[in-house]
Amino acid sequence: MLFKLEPRGEHSKAMAYLSPLLAGILTLITGGIFFYLQGNDPLYALKTMLYTPISDVYGLTELCVKTAPILLCAIGLAVVFKAQVWNIGAEGQLLMGGLAASALAVNIIDIEGVWVLPMVMLVGMLGGGLWALLAAWLKTHFNANEILTTIMLNYIALNFLIYSVHGPLKDPHGYNFPESAMFGDAALLPILVEGTRVHAGILFALFAVVVVWVLLSRSFIGFQIKVLGLDASAARFAGFKDKKLVWITMLISGALAGLAGAGEVAGPLGQLVPQISPGYGYAAIIVAFLGRLHPIGILFASLLMALIYMGGEMAQIMLNMPLAITGLFQGMLLFYLLACDVLIGYKIKFPWLGTKAAASSAE
Repeated sequence: MLFKLEPRGEHSKAMAYLSPLLAGILTLITGGIFFYLQGNDPLYALKTMLYTPISDVYGLTELCVKTAPILLCAIGLAVVFKAQVWNIGAEGQLLMGGLAASALAVNIIDIEGVWVLPMVMLVGMLGGGLWALLAAWLKTHFNANEILTTIMLNYIALNFLIYSVHGPLKDPHGYNFPESAMFGDAALLPILVEGTRVHAGILFALFAVVVVWVLLSRSFIGFQIKVLGLDASAARFAGFKDKKLVWITMLISGALAGLAGAGEVAGPLGQLVPQISPGYGYAAIIVAFLGRLHPIGILFASLLMALIYMGGEMAQIMLNMPLAITGLFQGMLLFYLLACDVLIGYKIKFPWLGTKAAASSAE
Protein backbone atom coordinates (compact mmCIF):
# COMPACT_ATOMS: atom_id res chain seq x y z
CA MET A 1 0.00 0.00 0.00
CA LEU A 2 1.43 3.36 -1.04
CA PHE A 3 -0.19 5.29 1.81
CA LYS A 4 -3.07 5.10 4.27
CA LEU A 5 -5.16 7.58 6.21
CA GLU A 6 -4.94 7.36 9.99
CA PRO A 7 -7.54 9.20 12.11
CA ARG A 8 -6.17 12.03 14.22
CA GLY A 9 -6.87 12.10 17.93
CA GLU A 10 -8.43 15.52 17.40
CA HIS A 11 -8.94 17.68 14.35
CA SER A 12 -5.89 19.60 13.20
CA LYS A 13 -6.43 23.34 13.64
CA ALA A 14 -3.39 24.05 11.49
CA MET A 15 -4.76 22.05 8.57
CA ALA A 16 -8.15 23.73 8.95
CA TYR A 17 -6.50 27.01 7.91
CA LEU A 18 -3.83 25.57 5.61
CA SER A 19 -6.35 23.50 3.64
CA PRO A 20 -7.77 26.46 1.62
CA LEU A 21 -4.24 27.72 0.90
CA LEU A 22 -3.14 24.26 -0.26
CA ALA A 23 -6.29 23.94 -2.39
CA GLY A 24 -5.51 27.29 -4.03
CA ILE A 25 -1.93 26.25 -4.82
CA LEU A 26 -3.06 22.93 -6.32
CA THR A 27 -5.67 24.78 -8.40
CA LEU A 28 -2.98 27.08 -9.78
CA ILE A 29 -0.70 24.15 -10.63
CA THR A 30 -3.49 22.21 -12.32
CA GLY A 31 -4.65 25.34 -14.13
CA GLY A 32 -1.12 25.92 -15.41
CA ILE A 33 -0.98 22.35 -16.71
CA PHE A 34 -4.34 22.82 -18.39
CA PHE A 35 -3.20 26.00 -20.13
CA TYR A 36 0.00 24.28 -21.26
CA LEU A 37 -1.98 21.43 -22.78
CA GLN A 38 -4.08 24.03 -24.60
CA GLY A 39 -0.94 25.48 -26.17
CA ASN A 40 -0.63 28.55 -23.94
CA ASP A 41 2.27 29.72 -21.83
CA PRO A 42 1.13 28.73 -18.29
CA LEU A 43 2.68 31.72 -16.53
CA TYR A 44 1.30 34.20 -19.05
CA ALA A 45 -2.14 32.55 -18.94
CA LEU A 46 -2.29 32.60 -15.12
CA LYS A 47 -1.13 36.22 -15.15
CA THR A 48 -3.88 37.01 -17.65
CA MET A 49 -6.48 35.42 -15.39
CA LEU A 50 -5.33 36.55 -11.97
CA TYR A 51 -3.42 39.80 -12.43
CA THR A 52 -4.42 41.53 -15.64
CA PRO A 53 -8.10 42.05 -14.58
CA ILE A 54 -7.03 44.08 -11.52
CA SER A 55 -3.93 45.77 -12.93
CA ASP A 56 -5.58 49.21 -12.94
CA VAL A 57 -8.01 51.22 -10.84
CA TYR A 58 -11.00 50.40 -13.03
CA GLY A 59 -10.26 46.69 -12.66
CA LEU A 60 -10.16 47.03 -8.88
CA THR A 61 -13.53 48.75 -8.89
CA GLU A 62 -14.95 45.97 -11.08
CA LEU A 63 -13.62 43.49 -8.54
CA CYS A 64 -15.75 45.25 -5.90
CA VAL A 65 -18.79 45.10 -8.19
CA LYS A 66 -18.52 41.31 -8.54
CA THR A 67 -17.50 40.76 -4.93
CA ALA A 68 -20.63 42.38 -3.46
CA PRO A 69 -23.26 39.78 -4.49
CA ILE A 70 -20.93 36.84 -3.84
CA LEU A 71 -20.04 38.15 -0.39
CA LEU A 72 -23.67 38.79 0.57
CA CYS A 73 -24.73 35.28 -0.48
CA ALA A 74 -21.73 33.61 1.16
CA ILE A 75 -22.00 35.44 4.48
CA GLY A 76 -25.65 34.41 4.68
CA LEU A 77 -24.75 30.80 3.89
CA ALA A 78 -22.20 30.85 6.71
CA VAL A 79 -25.06 31.37 9.17
CA VAL A 80 -27.11 28.38 8.00
CA PHE A 81 -24.09 26.14 7.51
CA LYS A 82 -23.02 26.86 11.10
CA ALA A 83 -26.36 25.38 12.13
CA GLN A 84 -25.82 22.36 9.84
CA VAL A 85 -28.74 23.49 7.68
CA TRP A 86 -27.70 22.97 4.08
CA ASN A 87 -29.17 25.81 2.07
CA ILE A 88 -28.08 25.27 -1.55
CA GLY A 89 -30.63 27.80 -2.76
CA ALA A 90 -28.79 31.12 -2.52
CA GLU A 91 -28.96 31.40 -6.31
CA GLY A 92 -32.75 31.14 -6.35
CA GLN A 93 -33.07 33.48 -3.38
CA LEU A 94 -30.87 36.02 -5.18
CA LEU A 95 -33.08 35.76 -8.27
CA MET A 96 -36.28 36.17 -6.25
CA GLY A 97 -34.77 39.15 -4.44
CA GLY A 98 -33.93 40.78 -7.75
CA LEU A 99 -37.37 39.95 -9.13
CA ALA A 100 -39.22 41.35 -6.10
CA ALA A 101 -37.10 44.52 -6.06
CA SER A 102 -37.67 45.02 -9.80
CA ALA A 103 -41.43 44.49 -9.47
CA LEU A 104 -41.53 47.45 -7.11
CA ALA A 105 -38.99 49.62 -8.95
CA VAL A 106 -40.69 49.45 -12.36
CA ASN A 107 -44.01 50.46 -10.81
CA ILE A 108 -42.64 53.56 -9.12
CA ILE A 109 -40.35 54.83 -11.91
CA ASP A 110 -41.77 58.33 -11.84
CA ILE A 111 -41.80 58.65 -8.04
CA GLU A 112 -38.99 60.56 -6.35
CA GLY A 113 -38.06 60.42 -2.68
CA VAL A 114 -35.37 59.20 -0.33
CA TRP A 115 -37.61 56.30 0.72
CA VAL A 116 -37.68 54.71 -2.75
CA LEU A 117 -34.25 53.03 -2.70
CA PRO A 118 -34.59 51.66 0.87
CA MET A 119 -37.98 50.23 -0.05
CA VAL A 120 -36.57 48.55 -3.17
CA MET A 121 -33.76 47.00 -1.10
CA LEU A 122 -36.13 45.88 1.66
CA VAL A 123 -38.53 44.30 -0.82
CA GLY A 124 -35.58 42.47 -2.37
CA MET A 125 -34.59 41.13 1.05
CA LEU A 126 -38.19 40.15 1.68
CA GLY A 127 -38.37 38.27 -1.63
CA GLY A 128 -35.20 36.30 -0.92
CA GLY A 129 -36.15 35.68 2.71
CA LEU A 130 -39.62 34.37 1.93
CA TRP A 131 -38.22 32.08 -0.77
CA ALA A 132 -35.80 30.62 1.80
CA LEU A 133 -38.60 30.25 4.36
CA LEU A 134 -40.49 28.05 1.93
CA ALA A 135 -37.66 25.51 2.18
CA ALA A 136 -37.55 26.00 5.97
CA TRP A 137 -41.28 25.23 6.18
CA LEU A 138 -40.87 22.06 4.12
CA LYS A 139 -38.01 20.95 6.39
CA THR A 140 -39.64 21.67 9.74
CA HIS A 141 -43.15 20.45 8.87
CA PHE A 142 -42.49 17.55 6.51
CA ASN A 143 -38.85 16.73 7.28
CA ALA A 144 -38.05 17.40 3.62
CA ASN A 145 -34.35 17.40 2.79
CA GLU A 146 -33.38 21.05 2.42
CA ILE A 147 -30.58 20.22 -0.02
CA LEU A 148 -33.10 18.87 -2.51
CA THR A 149 -35.81 21.46 -1.92
CA THR A 150 -33.49 24.47 -2.16
CA ILE A 151 -31.88 23.16 -5.35
CA MET A 152 -35.30 22.62 -6.96
CA LEU A 153 -36.49 26.04 -5.82
CA ASN A 154 -33.53 27.55 -7.70
CA TYR A 155 -34.98 26.37 -11.00
CA ILE A 156 -38.48 27.49 -10.06
CA ALA A 157 -37.12 30.96 -9.22
CA LEU A 158 -35.27 31.12 -12.54
CA ASN A 159 -38.44 30.27 -14.44
CA PHE A 160 -40.41 32.86 -12.46
CA LEU A 161 -37.85 35.46 -13.49
CA ILE A 162 -37.89 34.40 -17.16
CA TYR A 163 -41.69 34.47 -17.18
CA SER A 164 -41.68 37.95 -15.63
CA VAL A 165 -39.30 39.52 -18.17
CA HIS A 166 -41.30 37.96 -21.00
CA GLY A 167 -44.63 38.89 -19.44
CA PRO A 168 -45.80 41.27 -16.70
CA LEU A 169 -42.48 43.10 -16.19
CA LYS A 170 -41.49 43.30 -19.85
CA ASP A 171 -40.68 46.80 -21.06
CA PRO A 172 -43.43 47.74 -23.56
CA HIS A 173 -40.94 50.05 -25.27
CA GLY A 174 -38.04 47.60 -25.22
CA TYR A 175 -38.24 46.40 -28.85
CA ASN A 176 -39.46 42.98 -27.66
CA PHE A 177 -36.30 42.23 -25.67
CA PRO A 178 -36.86 40.17 -22.49
CA GLU A 179 -36.08 42.91 -20.00
CA SER A 180 -37.86 45.35 -17.74
CA ALA A 181 -37.93 49.10 -18.13
CA MET A 182 -34.95 50.99 -16.75
CA PHE A 183 -35.42 51.96 -13.11
CA GLY A 184 -35.97 55.54 -12.06
CA ASP A 185 -33.00 57.44 -10.63
CA ALA A 186 -34.45 57.25 -7.12
CA ALA A 187 -34.33 53.44 -7.21
CA LEU A 188 -30.68 53.18 -8.27
CA LEU A 189 -27.77 52.61 -5.91
CA PRO A 190 -25.36 55.57 -5.82
CA ILE A 191 -22.02 55.20 -7.61
CA LEU A 192 -19.05 55.43 -5.23
CA VAL A 193 -16.30 56.21 -7.75
CA GLU A 194 -17.12 58.50 -10.65
CA GLY A 195 -16.57 56.90 -14.06
CA THR A 196 -16.84 53.33 -12.76
CA ARG A 197 -19.65 50.91 -11.94
CA VAL A 198 -18.78 50.36 -8.27
CA HIS A 199 -21.86 51.17 -6.20
CA ALA A 200 -23.09 51.20 -2.61
CA GLY A 201 -23.83 47.46 -2.75
CA ILE A 202 -20.25 46.74 -1.65
CA LEU A 203 -20.92 48.80 1.50
CA PHE A 204 -23.99 46.68 2.25
CA ALA A 205 -21.85 43.56 1.86
CA LEU A 206 -19.12 44.83 4.20
CA PHE A 207 -21.74 45.88 6.74
CA ALA A 208 -23.26 42.37 6.53
CA VAL A 209 -19.83 40.88 7.31
CA VAL A 210 -19.65 42.93 10.52
CA VAL A 211 -23.24 42.13 11.53
CA VAL A 212 -22.84 38.39 10.96
CA TRP A 213 -19.54 38.36 12.84
CA VAL A 214 -21.21 40.03 15.83
CA LEU A 215 -24.22 37.70 15.52
CA LEU A 216 -22.17 34.50 15.50
CA SER A 217 -19.48 35.44 18.01
CA ARG A 218 -21.09 37.94 20.39
CA SER A 219 -24.78 37.05 20.68
CA PHE A 220 -26.80 34.36 22.42
CA ILE A 221 -28.65 33.50 19.20
CA GLY A 222 -25.25 32.91 17.58
CA PHE A 223 -24.33 30.58 20.44
CA GLN A 224 -27.57 28.65 19.90
CA ILE A 225 -26.83 28.36 16.18
CA LYS A 226 -23.38 26.93 16.88
CA VAL A 227 -24.73 24.43 19.42
CA LEU A 228 -27.42 23.32 16.97
CA GLY A 229 -24.74 22.73 14.36
CA LEU A 230 -22.49 20.77 16.71
CA ASP A 231 -25.20 18.57 18.21
CA ALA A 232 -28.92 19.00 17.52
CA SER A 233 -29.93 16.69 20.39
CA ALA A 234 -27.79 18.69 22.84
CA ALA A 235 -29.42 21.89 21.59
CA ARG A 236 -32.89 20.44 22.24
CA PHE A 237 -31.78 19.17 25.66
CA ALA A 238 -30.60 22.69 26.51
CA GLY A 239 -34.03 24.02 25.64
CA PHE A 240 -33.10 25.60 22.34
CA LYS A 241 -35.90 25.50 19.79
CA ASP A 242 -34.25 23.81 16.84
CA LYS A 243 -37.11 24.40 14.40
CA LYS A 244 -37.20 28.09 15.28
CA LEU A 245 -33.44 28.31 14.69
CA VAL A 246 -33.86 26.68 11.28
CA TRP A 247 -36.40 29.38 10.36
CA ILE A 248 -34.17 32.18 11.69
CA THR A 249 -31.02 31.01 9.90
CA MET A 250 -32.83 30.39 6.62
CA LEU A 251 -34.48 33.82 6.84
CA ILE A 252 -31.12 35.53 7.39
CA SER A 253 -29.49 33.60 4.56
CA GLY A 254 -32.34 34.20 2.13
CA ALA A 255 -32.64 37.88 3.01
CA LEU A 256 -28.94 38.51 2.39
CA ALA A 257 -29.11 36.66 -0.93
CA GLY A 258 -32.21 38.69 -1.80
CA LEU A 259 -30.30 41.86 -0.97
CA ALA A 260 -27.59 40.70 -3.36
CA GLY A 261 -30.19 40.31 -6.11
CA ALA A 262 -31.70 43.71 -5.37
CA GLY A 263 -28.22 45.21 -5.45
CA GLU A 264 -27.57 43.74 -8.89
CA VAL A 265 -30.73 45.09 -10.50
CA ALA A 266 -30.52 48.46 -8.74
CA GLY A 267 -26.76 48.72 -9.20
CA PRO A 268 -24.78 47.88 -12.34
CA LEU A 269 -27.78 46.69 -14.38
CA GLY A 270 -30.46 49.26 -13.58
CA GLN A 271 -33.18 46.89 -14.78
CA LEU A 272 -34.29 43.26 -14.58
CA VAL A 273 -32.80 40.93 -17.19
CA PRO A 274 -32.68 37.11 -17.29
CA GLN A 275 -28.91 37.07 -16.70
CA ILE A 276 -28.76 39.01 -13.43
CA SER A 277 -26.52 36.30 -11.97
CA PRO A 278 -23.86 34.18 -13.69
CA GLY A 279 -24.06 31.73 -10.80
CA TYR A 280 -23.13 33.90 -7.81
CA GLY A 281 -25.34 31.87 -5.48
CA TYR A 282 -23.64 28.61 -6.40
CA ALA A 283 -20.15 30.16 -6.22
CA ALA A 284 -21.02 31.45 -2.74
CA ILE A 285 -21.21 27.86 -1.49
CA ILE A 286 -17.56 27.34 -2.44
CA VAL A 287 -16.68 30.72 -0.94
CA ALA A 288 -18.35 29.92 2.39
CA PHE A 289 -16.32 26.75 2.85
CA LEU A 290 -13.14 28.26 1.44
CA GLY A 291 -13.47 30.98 4.09
CA ARG A 292 -13.97 28.35 6.82
CA LEU A 293 -17.41 29.85 7.58
CA HIS A 294 -15.66 32.81 9.21
CA PRO A 295 -16.72 36.32 8.10
CA ILE A 296 -13.16 37.54 7.51
CA GLY A 297 -12.17 34.38 5.66
CA ILE A 298 -15.31 34.66 3.53
CA LEU A 299 -14.43 38.26 2.66
CA PHE A 300 -11.06 37.22 1.20
CA ALA A 301 -12.53 34.13 -0.46
CA SER A 302 -15.19 36.34 -2.10
CA LEU A 303 -12.49 38.57 -3.55
CA LEU A 304 -10.77 35.49 -4.96
CA MET A 305 -13.98 34.17 -6.49
CA ALA A 306 -14.77 37.55 -8.01
CA LEU A 307 -11.27 37.58 -9.49
CA ILE A 308 -11.89 34.15 -11.02
CA TYR A 309 -15.04 35.49 -12.70
CA MET A 310 -13.11 38.46 -14.07
CA GLY A 311 -10.18 36.26 -15.05
CA GLY A 312 -12.47 33.91 -16.93
CA GLU A 313 -13.80 36.83 -18.98
CA MET A 314 -10.25 38.07 -19.62
CA ALA A 315 -9.15 34.57 -20.71
CA GLN A 316 -11.97 34.52 -23.26
CA ILE A 317 -10.82 37.83 -24.71
CA MET A 318 -7.05 37.44 -24.65
CA LEU A 319 -6.51 33.68 -24.78
CA ASN A 320 -9.55 32.67 -26.84
CA MET A 321 -10.63 30.29 -24.09
CA PRO A 322 -14.26 29.11 -23.74
CA LEU A 323 -16.71 30.52 -21.21
CA ALA A 324 -16.43 27.29 -19.23
CA ILE A 325 -12.96 28.27 -17.99
CA THR A 326 -14.56 30.08 -15.03
CA GLY A 327 -16.54 27.02 -13.99
CA LEU A 328 -13.46 24.84 -14.49
CA PHE A 329 -11.41 26.85 -12.00
CA GLN A 330 -14.31 26.99 -9.55
CA GLY A 331 -14.74 23.22 -9.79
CA MET A 332 -11.03 22.54 -9.31
CA LEU A 333 -10.95 24.83 -6.29
CA LEU A 334 -13.89 23.02 -4.70
CA PHE A 335 -12.48 19.57 -5.53
CA TYR A 336 -9.09 20.34 -4.03
CA LEU A 337 -10.65 22.01 -0.99
CA LEU A 338 -12.72 18.91 -0.23
CA ALA A 339 -9.70 16.68 -0.83
CA CYS A 340 -7.44 18.76 1.41
CA ASP A 341 -10.11 18.91 4.13
CA VAL A 342 -9.55 15.18 4.64
CA LEU A 343 -6.23 16.16 6.24
CA ILE A 344 -8.10 18.01 9.00
CA GLY A 345 -9.31 14.72 10.50
CA TYR A 346 -6.74 12.28 9.12
CA LYS A 347 -2.95 11.95 8.91
CA ILE A 348 -1.21 10.44 5.90
CA LYS A 349 0.96 7.44 6.77
CA PHE A 350 3.40 5.71 4.43
CA PRO A 351 3.68 2.06 5.56
CA TRP A 352 6.55 1.36 3.17
CA LEU A 353 8.73 3.92 4.97
CA GLY A 354 8.30 1.99 8.20
CA THR A 355 9.21 -1.25 6.45
CA LYS A 356 12.41 0.24 5.06
CA ALA A 357 13.35 1.65 8.47
CA ALA A 358 12.79 -1.74 10.10
CA ALA A 359 14.90 -3.46 7.44
CA SER A 360 17.76 -0.98 7.95
CA SER A 361 17.80 -1.46 11.73
CA ALA A 362 17.81 -5.26 11.30
CA GLU A 363 20.94 -5.02 9.15
